Amino acid sequence: MPRAKNGEIELHFEVFGHVESPVLILVNGLGNQCLSFREDMCHSFVAAGFRVVRFDNRDVGLSSDGTAGYTLSEMASDVVAVADAIGADRFHTMGFSLGGMIVQTVAIEYSTRLLSGTSVMSTTGDSDVGRPSEEARRLLLTPGSADRETAIEAHLAGQRVWGSPGHVEWDVQKELAGQLFDRACRPDGVARQYQAARRDGSRSSRLAHVDVPFLVIHGTADTLIDISGGRRTAEVVPGARLVVIDGMGHDYPSAFWPRLVAEFTDFVLQSDQEG
Repeated sequence: MPRAKNGEIELHFEVFGHVESPVLILVNGLGNQCLSFREDMCHSFVAAGFRVVRFDNRDVGLSSDGTAGYTLSEMASDVVAVADAIGADRFHTMGFSLGGMIVQTVAIEYSTRLLSGTSVMSTTGDSDVGRPSEEARRLLLTPGSADRETAIEAHLAGQRVWGSPGHVEWDVQKELAGQLFDRACRPDGVARQYQAARRDGSRSSRLAHVDVPFLVIHGTADTLIDISGGRRTAEVVPGARLVVIDGMGHDYPSAFWPRLVAEFTDFVLQSDQEG
């Protein structure tokens, strides 16, 4: 079982693709384990020419517990530790939701390591943008459960509120929720991740100094992080490209994988040409 070390933290990761391909590290959102980046999704990026890495953030899945009071900066250093573990001096990284906030922090603090950064369905931490609907906020703040059926239902309830309308794969999501619970049920860790994001505050002034190719992707149907969060991110990062995906919510069902792969691949190709 491959593990990356960052001080006392150990991070479980998995790699797909050819060793000579450019590395793309996928970074999960709040409480999500690496299995949320389904293998077929990872292989879609492999087919586009990337070596794909998925990993469990600290405090979820098979990675170590995080100590109370850690920061997004420390979570960003976890991404770099994973890159170090596979020998990637430079890499692309794409983060979803909380993962987007982590990718933003990697771009701020480790720009020399990045080939590019992509922030998906995320926000800058500014209080006036990226706000959830009231129903989404209520569900987000509902404590996690150590009961399997309750945890599965909570997962599906979230899909009903912030999933992409008409594209949620209910059978797949129910099976995935059970797999995630059986693999690692760690609600206390999710709470620590949430506090790390809250503690970080606004990143806008720091993002204004980012000097790496940067892509922002957001869906029009996102009720958990309003699209204004993505728009603000693209506004403050110099030269960032914004891609708006009609009908995508706060999830990434297979219906949107071709678009995500195509937008990312086109962005990387253009960045290489401009570089």
